Amino acid sequence: MRLSRGWALFLLAFGVWSYLLWPNFIRNIWSSDRSWAAGSPTGYLIVHVVIAVVSLVLGTIIGVLGWRGYRASRR
Repeated sequence: MRLSRGWALFLLAFGVWSYLLWPNFIRNIWSSDRSWAAGSPTGYLIVHVVIAVVSLVLGTIIGVLGWRGYRASRR
């Protein structure tokens, strides 16, 4: 299957956006008062870190697909 150049760039931009958004989100959640109770992580922290990590993994996969599609559209 071939992606159009526009869709490939969209997927690549989505991957980049994920790396701009989610690390900042993790930093904010990590420093939140609701994330720690008596020195141990709360469910709030665990759930949100899992969401962020899954989003980063999916963003990486989508970005790689976009990059491969962009490279293939240049040939």
